[in-house]
Amino acid sequence: MTGPHPAVAATRHAVREAIDGSEFGSRLWVACSGGPDSLALAAAASFVGHKYGYLVGAIVVDHGLQEDSARVAQAAAAQARRAGIATVFVETVTVGRDGGLEAAARAARYAAIEERVDAEGGRSPLILTGHTMDDQAETVLLALARGSGARALAGIPPRRGRIVRPFLSLRRDVTVAACAAQHLEPWYDPTNEGEFGPRRSALRTTVMPALVDVLGPGVVSGLARSAALLQADADELDRQTRTALRVTAASDDQWRCDQLASLPDAIRSRLLKLLAESAGAAPLGATHVAALTALVTQYKGQGAVSLPGGFEARREYGRLIIDRSLDEQGEFRRPRSGPTDTSDPGSSE
Repeated sequence: MTGPHPAVAATRHAVREAIDGSEFGSRLWVACSGGPDSLALAAAASFVGHKYGYLVGAIVVDHGLQEDSARVAQAAAAQARRAGIATVFVETVTVGRDGGLEAAARAARYAAIEERVDAEGGRSPLILTGHTMDDQAETVLLALARGSGARALAGIPPRRGRIVRPFLSLRRDVTVAACAAQHLEPWYDPTNEGEFGPRRSALRTTVMPALVDVLGPGVVSGLARSAALLQADADELDRQTRTALRVTAASDDQWRCDQLASLPDAIRSRLLKLLAESAGAAPLGATHVAALTALVTQYKGQGAVSLPGGFEARREYGRLIIDRSLDEQGEFRRPRSGPTDTSDPGSSE
C-alpha cells in the first residue's frame, strides 16, 4: 500500500511539526482564502486534527473588494469543507484605507478572524495561515527595498501569539501539487498574478522570476534562510531593548537622555521607535528615528520633533518626553519659541 502523494505528506508533516506540543482537544482555525496555500493547509490540518485529536475549523473572510467577492468566499468555504473541515465560517468585513489598501485589508481580515476565534472559545485555540517560503522571500525583498531594519528583514515569524504559519519551509508549488493530488479546486486571485496589480503582485510575477533566472532557483530558499537567521538576532535585540526600557525610564512618560545616548545604536533606535509608537504615534520611518536620535545624542537647542499621528518628542530638563502635539480641543499645550531642555544638575550632559 502506497502512502500519500509527497506534496500531501509534506503539508501534513509541516502542520504536525508546527502544532507539536498543543493540548489534546485544542482548536485549530485555518484562515482560508480559497487559494492553493490555504486549501492545502485546510486539508493537512483536517487530517492532523482527526488523527491527533484536535478540533479543526476554517474561517473565510470576504473583503468585499471585488464584484464577485461573496461568490468567491462561498466557493472557498465549499472547498474547505471538501478538504475535510465541517465547521466553516464566512466573515464579511469593511476595508478602510489606513496605511494603504493592502495593509487595511490585512488588518480587517485578522480582526475578523480573531473576533470569530474569541467568540467560539475552546481550548488553547490556534490560527493557522498558509504563508509559504515564497511569501517569506517576497517579504524580505520588500523590506530590503524599503530600507527596513532587522525585524522587518526577519520576515514573517513562524509563530506570533496564537498565529502559526506551518508552511514557511514549503515552496508554493508544493501546495499547488497537494491540492491537485487531493482533487481540491483552488481559486487564484487575479490581483496576485498581474504585474500592474499591488506591489507584491509585480514582485511575484516580474522580479522573483528575474532573480531566479539570474541567481538560480536557490534564491528563494536563500532569502528565507536569511530571514530565519535574522529572526534570532531580532529577538535578542528586542530582549535587550526591553531591558533598556526599564533602565532609562525616569517616569511613566519621560526617559533620561544621557542614558538613552549611552545605549548602542542598534538598541537606541529600536527603543526610540518603541517609545514613540507605544505613546500612540503612528509607525515611524527611518527619518523620524534619525530625528529622535539627534534630539537625544546631538542636542543643540533644536525644538520638538514632529511624529506621525499628531505626536511630538521634545527635551525638558534632560528628559525625553513624547506626547500629543495638540490637546483634545486642538490647541497647542504651550507656545515653544525656543529650546526647552535644561540639563539636570549632576547629569552627564
